[in-house]
Amino acid sequence: MWRPTEMTAVDERGMTRYFEELEPPEGVRVELLRGEIVMMASPDLVHNMIVEDVLDQIPRKRWSRLQTQDVDIVDEASEPVPDLVVLRRDALPGSGRLLPSGLMTLVVEVVSKTSVIRDYTIKRSIYAAGRVPAYLIVDPIMAQCVLFTVPTGDRDDADYQGQLTVKFGDPLPLDILGIELDTTDFGTFTGVRPHRYP
Repeated sequence: MWRPTEMTAVDERGMTRYFEELEPPEGVRVELLRGEIVMMASPDLVHNMIVEDVLDQIPRKRWSRLQTQDVDIVDEASEPVPDLVVLRRDALPGSGRLLPSGLMTLVVEVVSKTSVIRDYTIKRSIYAAGRVPAYLIVDPIMAQCVLFTVPTGDRDDADYQGQLTVKFGDPLPLDILGIELDTTDFGTFTGVRPHRYP
């Protein structure tokens, strides 16, 4: 007897295999999010400058800071590519395309004009399902940072219990890294419609 859940599992495994062999055009970033392939154009300058600013504030002697690293989420048909991944230097594996989510301390996504829903809902659940201890969204549309902590639940029901929102210009305590993030110089998008997330 056919069961929808069995078919979905087969489809997701097949999509994961297809995704691994996919070669996107130059300048296109590709992620697998719960069985769906998502393609994005290269990021905006504001986006890239924020990523650089965050990276520069995380001490390299203690933390590995990786940009656009493919992430492996256990028991998920997902291979997100966060804007920044932070993990202890002694936790960094020697090689491999996929970085296991269990090794990560912090994941950072900078919201683009088209990624709002993915960053605030789908990726929030995916990173929580992967037990990433802290997920930071830097949002140049709303000029705010949202830090999610304490992942709970599994798969589609996974989420973070802790949430801290800080406006650009105010310091953001990143206790998990032992630093306070200066958000003063984070740029914003102009002429973009505000949203209601988180």
